[in-house]
Formats: sequence, C-alpha cells, structure tokens
Amino acid sequence: MFKLTKINSDSTPKAIGGYSQALLVENANRLLFISGQIPVGKNGDVPRDFESQCRLTWCNILEQLKAADMEAKNLVKVTTYLSSREFADTNGTVRRELLGSHNPALTVIIADIFEENWLLEIEAYAAA
Repeated sequence: MFKLTKINSDSTPKAIGGYSQALLVENANRLLFISGQIPVGKNGDVPRDFESQCRLTWCNILEQLKAADMEAKNLVKVTTYLSSREFADTNGTVRRELLGSHNPALTVIIADIFEENWLLEIEAYAAA
C-alpha cells in the first residue's frame, strides 16, 4: 500500500482552498498519468455552462482512474487550465465536492484552451 504524506513547509505560505503544497509518495507500485481531460461526453456533447463542463471533466478523470483500478484518493497532482479567472471559484467548489477531504498537489492556470467552446481542461497524476 502506498503512503501519501502532505508536505507544507513552515517557510512558505499555507495551502488554502483544498490542496497540498506538496505530497510525498512512498511505496507506490503504479503511476498513472492522465492526459488533459476535456468537457466532452462520450457522445460528443459539450455542456454550455462552466459548472456542467467542470463536473463532466472531473467525471472523465474519475473514469480514467476507475479504468486503472484507482480512485480520487490516488490523485497526487492535478493541473487545471481555465479559460477565464471568473471560473476559479466554481472550479474549486466542484473539485472539493468531488474529492472530499483528499487534497492533491494542485496548479490552476488561466490559458487559452484548444477548442473555443471548452472552458477548461484538467490533467492529473495518480499513484497506487
């Protein structure tokens, strides 16, 4: 069984908002690298509003984890690309709701997303 230890140096600002400054992964036997997941359903539909896109994108991540016999608690690093800063609060709320008390290392970047109707993209790393 792998062990995750939250690392939060006393010499840096505290992590607020449901993430860890760093995670030490020990005794991991498997690593999963999840490519950028997008707000597109299996049938090709893209929701119009940000919250629905965010939930769908997280659902796609959770499904990739499930396919690798992992869960949200296996996430060690998540990078979220948002098309606008205005989506930051909703993104954080949805992430905390879906991940519960699990706080992976996290980066959020405001960027131009590949398709103009996608409002975010999320990539992740997991360990087991």
